[in-house]
Amino acid sequence: MVFGVLKDIKNGEYRVIATPSEVASIKADGHRVLVQKGAGEKAGFADAEYLEMGAEIVDTAEEMYARSDLLAKVKEFEPCEYGMLRENQIVFTCIHPAAHPEEVQALLDSKCIAFTAEDSHRYGSPNCEAAGKQGALMGLESMLSINGGKGKFVSGLGGAPGMKVLILGGGLVGQAALSVLHALGAWVTVMDVNIGTMRSITRQYHEQVNTMLSTKENIAKLLPETDMVLNCVKWPKDRTDHLIDREMVKTMQKGSVIVDISNDVGVIETFHETTHENPRYIEEGVVHYCVSNIPGAIANSTSVAYAASVLPHFRNILNLGVEEACRRDGFLRRSMTAYKGYLTHEETSALQNRPWIRPEDVMDIADQNLDPAPPATVTRSDNYLKK
Repeated sequence: MVFGVLKDIKNGEYRVIATPSEVASIKADGHRVLVQKGAGEKAGFADAEYLEMGAEIVDTAEEMYARSDLLAKVKEFEPCEYGMLRENQIVFTCIHPAAHPEEVQALLDSKCIAFTAEDSHRYGSPNCEAAGKQGALMGLESMLSINGGKGKFVSGLGGAPGMKVLILGGGLVGQAALSVLHALGAWVTVMDVNIGTMRSITRQYHEQVNTMLSTKENIAKLLPETDMVLNCVKWPKDRTDHLIDREMVKTMQKGSVIVDISNDVGVIETFHETTHENPRYIEEGVVHYCVSNIPGAIANSTSVAYAASVLPHFRNILNLGVEEACRRDGFLRRSMTAYKGYLTHEETSALQNRPWIRPEDVMDIADQNLDPAPPATVTRSDNYLKK
């Protein structure tokens, strides 16, 4: 098969889905590898390095789409790419389908086989770890007086207290942010809805991190004395309320910071998405940092970690075929978004009111010995479509 490494074109995106190391592994399996010119350049991987590992450098996206059996990149498909998708082609990227109905329609119309990478990670996405760690550092930069912040140093100075930080969500993103902030000496409180998660955090940090149940009332109590809030909550897309509303933001001191790492609309009422080129805005006197692809700022490290995590998926698809790869790996199977014109993503079905069919049914493998995996989200849909 022909594996293609596509250059990402989203604004502010510098990562690459496969480094020269992954190319070498795929070549060793006997497959051809195409790499779009400059695909890894901004992440620190020159075209010459890919050539050395046996890849062919291709000038244009059009040729990449035309020649690749399995095509992969980091972020969503842009509208200019929709028309290049083709029937039976396998594509793998962070589609975020539930939030992008036009992109989903393009995938269905093309009759390609699409996997959304964010649902495919058995041990959590390296992008989540990167977003949490780098998001914490971006928050500290936003706290600087020169960026509109109140100018507090994270651990304090002799005679000057350190920052009080509230992390909403104790999952992979929140724990990654906590690891950085605790190491730098911040006074951190983590809020979550899982008591087990909070117990684990307090034990890991030897009772030096506060934990609280994540409720609107508890958040409201802490905000007036909190210097920085990091939102690491995965917010259900059908929720219409806010965890932090505008009136709550108003209670924060001028120059405090909100870092919305999750970038889920609805958690914080004053949120709107920003880019690396213009990452901050001030609303209600509070500095907001709401860049949607924080990991792109550390493109080299994130690319290396991310590529290593998805390489097994690529090798399984290339070596075994889609059906057998999905039978052996439930996390890959649950990430299937579209299969030859059929929607196979449950959350997208529920939120976009589209009929869907389970991946194992559309591939006729439901009666085989399937590797199990939990659902990717809590959102359920009974709007079933028969093949």
